[in-house]
Amino acid sequence: MKKTILLALTLTAFISCKDDKATAAEEADIAVETVELAPVSPAMMENSVIYEANIRHYSPEGTLDAFTKDIPQLKNLGVKVIWVMPIYPISMKNRKAKGDLSVEDIKDPKEREKYLGSYYAISDYTAVNPDMGTIEDFQELVQTAHDNGMYVILDWVANHTGWGHEWITAHPEYYYKNADGEVTDPLNPETGESWGWTDVAHLDYTSKELYNPMTEELLYWVKEQNIDGFRCDVADNVPTEFWEYAIPKLKGVKPVFMLAESEKNYLLKDNLFDMGYGWEAHHIMNDIAKGKKSVADWDAYMVKKDTVFEDDDILMYFTSNHDENSWNGTEYERMGDAAETFAALTYTLPGMPLIYTGQEYDLNRRLKFFEKDAITKDKGKMYPVYEKLGALKNNNTALNGGKNAASYTRIKTSADSEILAFQREKEGRTIWFIANLSDASKTFTLPVSGTFTNYMTGEKVTLTTSQQHKFNAWQYYILTQ
Repeated sequence: MKKTILLALTLTAFISCKDDKATAAEEADIAVETVELAPVSPAMMENSVIYEANIRHYSPEGTLDAFTKDIPQLKNLGVKVIWVMPIYPISMKNRKAKGDLSVEDIKDPKEREKYLGSYYAISDYTAVNPDMGTIEDFQELVQTAHDNGMYVILDWVANHTGWGHEWITAHPEYYYKNADGEVTDPLNPETGESWGWTDVAHLDYTSKELYNPMTEELLYWVKEQNIDGFRCDVADNVPTEFWEYAIPKLKGVKPVFMLAESEKNYLLKDNLFDMGYGWEAHHIMNDIAKGKKSVADWDAYMVKKDTVFEDDDILMYFTSNHDENSWNGTEYERMGDAAETFAALTYTLPGMPLIYTGQEYDLNRRLKFFEKDAITKDKGKMYPVYEKLGALKNNNTALNGGKNAASYTRIKTSADSEILAFQREKEGRTIWFIANLSDASKTFTLPVSGTFTNYMTGEKVTLTTSQQHKFNAWQYYILTQ
């Protein structure tokens, strides 16, 4: 967003004269312009890093303001898209506490206070949770991000609301109901049993009465708050016809970036969602780290991906996110010593890499989901790693990963079940990724020769086709020329 700031500089010169007279003050207005943020476009998707901002846990305060002041720092990590987890008020009714308990089951008032509920049990789609701040605070967050060349997308939950949403009583026709006419939480369509999301009520798009009111809620944030798109929770649980109705209306206001929490390829067709989740790749990474799968499984995935997805489809790759961290463990629990190697892989693949709140600070514990928690912002091992990877992603076209991605060419090695090697190339720029994806040292050859720079260390590396390379467990190179 372009803005002009007028700085009035008063220049007062005091000159010693015989009669001790001072000259009059001189005033000049100097115009300073910030850089205009270009609209969302395929070009910005090519070299972006996305950051998932968990506002509640980002700081001890858990406020929008506390996050906003650190936005300029995210530029150091190459972040261009900020995905803000839900900032809306959370329903009190049926609010989750711990295990199968809701806050109503907690009798001690002091104990009840600490359970803040799930971000995804929303009571009002167009308000800000007062625990996090005000709408003015959110506006400042968006403006600060835009001033720093970053786009802001909001987490959106179209599949369900909290039990405290006014639609429950004002528009019960918007919800699924059981045989007794009671609104239900989301149920498994095959068994009719609850998924366990008892703190939310399942929205019903069957009659299409919900299409317009839900779209109006989305439009509010684009029209009135100038956000740049949405990350849509369980997007494939909502009928595609709704997205076909809503997304064009959003794009009619301005270009927006749409991320689906889904790996269904049909959501990426016909100008709907721009990016989906690389869930299968994530699970393969976890299994390779645990010794359950090998590079052969990775290669099979990459072949399958090319048959399932179109050339202009984008997937988001990650070693963690809010669900993985809280429910399945940190990347260090799941990947151990391989965590950095797989982080580097997410940056070098065709696609967009994700950093989840705290990963840049070596977060090594599960964040509480229903209670207040806070990361510790100490720069350790991973901060400089993410800085380097972000700079390479932003500036080297060989890592373009959007709708016009750089090529991906697998390089065969003499130890292909453990060694992953590939080349990315675009517009005369090339990078090579070579990694030992096993927990033991490996010796191998590969058909690459020349003198390169090991990007992560700055050291020169000379390779020949007959050379025996020995990589330690989880060792990797990103080579540039």
